[in-house]
Amino acid sequence: MGEPEAGSECAIRAAAAAGPMADTQYILPNDIGVSSLDCREAFRLLSSTERLYAHYLSRAAWYGGLAVLLQTSPEAPYIYALLSRLFRAQDPDQLRQHALAEGLTEEEYQAFLVYAAGVYSNMGNYKSFGDTKFVPNLPKEKLERVILGSEAAQQHPEEVRGLWQICGELMFSLESRLRHLGLGKEGITTYFSGNCTMEDAKLAQDFLDSQNLSAYNTRLFKEVGQDGKLSYEVRLASVLGTEPNLDSEMTSKLKSYEFQGSHFRVTRGDYAPILQKVVEQLEKAKAYAANSHQEQMLAQYIESFTQGSIEAHKKGSRFWIQDKGPIVESYIGFIESYRDPFGSRGEFEGFVAMVNKAMSAKFEWLVASAEQLLKELPWPPAFEKDKFLTPDFTSLDVLTFAGSGIPAGINIPNYDDLRQTEGFKNVSLGNVLAVAYATQREKLTFLEEEDKDLYIRWKGPSFDVQVGLHELLGHGSGKLFMQDEKGAFNFDQETVINPETGEQIQSWYRSGETWDSKFSTIASSYEECRAESVGLYLCLHPRVLEIFGFEGADAEDVVYVNWLNMVRAGLLALEFYTPEASSWRQAHMQARFVILRVLLEAGEGLVTVTPTTGSDGRPDARVHLDRDKIRTVGKPALERFLRRLQVLKSTGDVAGGRALYEGYAAVTDAPPECFLSLRDTVLLRKEARKLIVQPNTRLEGSEVQLLEYEASAAGLIRSFSERFLEDGPELEKILTQLATADAQCWKGPQ
Repeated sequence: MGEPEAGSECAIRAAAAAGPMADTQYILPNDIGVSSLDCREAFRLLSSTERLYAHYLSRAAWYGGLAVLLQTSPEAPYIYALLSRLFRAQDPDQLRQHALAEGLTEEEYQAFLVYAAGVYSNMGNYKSFGDTKFVPNLPKEKLERVILGSEAAQQHPEEVRGLWQICGELMFSLESRLRHLGLGKEGITTYFSGNCTMEDAKLAQDFLDSQNLSAYNTRLFKEVGQDGKLSYEVRLASVLGTEPNLDSEMTSKLKSYEFQGSHFRVTRGDYAPILQKVVEQLEKAKAYAANSHQEQMLAQYIESFTQGSIEAHKKGSRFWIQDKGPIVESYIGFIESYRDPFGSRGEFEGFVAMVNKAMSAKFEWLVASAEQLLKELPWPPAFEKDKFLTPDFTSLDVLTFAGSGIPAGINIPNYDDLRQTEGFKNVSLGNVLAVAYATQREKLTFLEEEDKDLYIRWKGPSFDVQVGLHELLGHGSGKLFMQDEKGAFNFDQETVINPETGEQIQSWYRSGETWDSKFSTIASSYEECRAESVGLYLCLHPRVLEIFGFEGADAEDVVYVNWLNMVRAGLLALEFYTPEASSWRQAHMQARFVILRVLLEAGEGLVTVTPTTGSDGRPDARVHLDRDKIRTVGKPALERFLRRLQVLKSTGDVAGGRALYEGYAAVTDAPPECFLSLRDTVLLRKEARKLIVQPNTRLEGSEVQLLEYEASAAGLIRSFSERFLEDGPELEKILTQLATADAQCWKGPQ
């Protein structure tokens, strides 16, 4: 990408903004926001049986979440083990006394606590939102003194010193390849061995498709033989390893294959001791299930994690979909593929939550109106599912969300075949929305002064509307044109016409192909963009606003703030773009930038982004949205874009989809916006994403107690120290042994 011309407006702005924030991308600031999840009232209303069910599911989720450390970076398991040992021997207050005696300042010790809280919160040393590495914001020598002089080091000097020797350098290193998650020379990943490239990932996906194997619970390891022949290990996550099990559909898959001149070997047993603990807790939860759907769901999850079978997880998901309106809601497994550089391997997550009845009633009204609202979407009926499978849509208060981060809403399962034929569930995580997206006026960037009070008043309510529409009618809409293994089509080839070309349908998904496998690296972001666009488009519908209790001037304010929030988010998104690799690191933020580009392209003054100088004399910017043109200019532009997105998705047109999406996602310094230069301004004024402190549950006799913690870095650390009281040392040993077994695999491309 060319540099802006010297003396050009963009070059001058770039020079003004560059410099001071180079390192702030890679640290978590001492004043980072920390909030506690409040679920006390929802937990109080549970019966003793429901509490036991929630407790054991939470234990399963927390154990499984540890696998994320092994899915993130080579050093993450060692960093976690080191921190665990430190804070088990001395809590944050006790360690503080030692740190100050070793010569750390209060600020340096707080920086260490924030770093440790960040590792726990992200389940690794890379941000779950943006995939950027973060490092301790204090001198390495000082941290080394604290660690090697700590109580943990006194008790176990060899182990603590050994952990520090393995991860100390990597903890601080900002070598270019280590700054971001990515594949090959683009970054670090532990979904693939370090010598894998995007070509290897594509070949492996073709192999998996040919064997009807899902990539969700796999990792890929490549070896090059002395004869130069490539050999790949596809390793499935499971409790069982090589031991035979005649009853499993997986057994026949565990063998060697020749495929397109390469050797493939399918094995299993990844994360085995961690998944063993997950299975033990799910077995205990089964005894407290509320109905047969939950029992069968858990039995299939147990089978899936034991055998390494995604088919079993799909069966469990079927029972989960059928379990309508449970008091305690949960889901667990290898779910979201955002952090796989290729876009098809799932990160482990598990959540447990309780229903918030008041907000859920609004979502039920939205579900009841869904079939009518789907007809408002800008594509022909043939591009919509044959039958709308009425889903559950509930607002939940989260008790436990284990993994690398906590979303605001979820639409699952992610299996295309189930979504098309069996349905799905939507959840909005109410107590997450309440704390994660609250904004202080003085920290509101890039808005006109006259918009700020309105924004603060309506941001929460407008986000409720957007999340509801995004999950239910965004992710829940649209049909994929498919041909099954027998050659039968799920659409009429003669009569269905592509509205973009006026011709019959020329492309579709063949047996074994899925949205993720076909659209791979853009699949997640493209789909988030489609869902966000549906939310913006349908929030203009009076019926939607009425469902959420808004009419008249209030309804217009909700619409305005929802659109304004999206436009501002499109600018904030630039933080998650890496110019050196011309790549995006976060699917949702890329999607929001694309929408900003679409609305800017609409012209007529609908949206403007203007560089300014802030009151502090540093570069700044303002976004302006003309509320009078949202319906007249914005809606038609979004309608055209949304139709193209859906048509390309339905027909599996990867080339067309990539051309459209990557075109809008390109970040250049072309005037008038000069986005590359604006990125420096965004980095200069960015606010770190909040850390969330979650409660624990503890079994005391036959009763389950809820343990809550203060909203601080120290509180977050204490919550993790008390999460694994019984088997903390064993878990540290498991994690370091699993990490060491694969340590030789992470060497990067030469």
